[in-house]
Amino acid sequence: LAGTVPEEPRCTVERADASLTYSLFLQRFAFSRPVILGGVTDNSAFRALCTREKLLAAFGPFPVRLSTANTYSYRKVDVPFQEYVEHLLKPQDPARLGSDTLYFFGDNNFTEWGPLFQRYVPPPFRIPGTSPAYSFGIAGSGSGVPFHWHGPGFSEVIFGRKRWFLYPPDKTPHFHPNETTLAWLQHTYPTLPPAQRPLECTLRPGEVLYFPDRWWHATLNLDTSVFISTFLG
Repeated sequence: LAGTVPEEPRCTVERADASLTYSLFLQRFAFSRPVILGGVTDNSAFRALCTREKLLAAFGPFPVRLSTANTYSYRKVDVPFQEYVEHLLKPQDPARLGSDTLYFFGDNNFTEWGPLFQRYVPPPFRIPGTSPAYSFGIAGSGSGVPFHWHGPGFSEVIFGRKRWFLYPPDKTPHFHPNETTLAWLQHTYPTLPPAQRPLECTLRPGEVLYFPDRWWHATLNLDTSVFISTFLG
């Protein structure tokens, strides 16, 4: 499936650049709608540390915690990082359920991964009363997390491309909790009338998506991807 998962015909998420001020971010986006931010961070130094070779050299023998790619009942599996990269990091099987698909994202050991995260430049905006927490992930093409929601946050692509689907809190999407995002895109998405389709866009390296509190979202990696999110809790 590498390179064959399609991008959306057009991005329907609003974009903003480095001219966006903090006050405008709070006024226009923080509590109301998602936005893609371009040029607000420079993570070229962090990206240089996230190549396959550099990550294997730094973290190969350390265990990483994988989660199943379903919505409600996450099963956890611990494997050495090198085993994940060399044997489990592969394109999504379209016939495989999310509850049987293992995904590396979010359960990071900050003692081991902390020195890497110290090199990451987070987005410059915050929500008052929150503090940031990082979640780092690597995943194969066609993989992703199906629809779910939580508190507000940012997500940045370091390598690859990542397609996002978003619905506001009052518009629950139709999905099966054990269905992968790829299966949903292939089977459910084509049946949706235009008015029922989500906001969607594809993020490329250096772009940051902000999503507000309780917005439904699902992700789909179009390539083997490296990404990091900043959750505001």
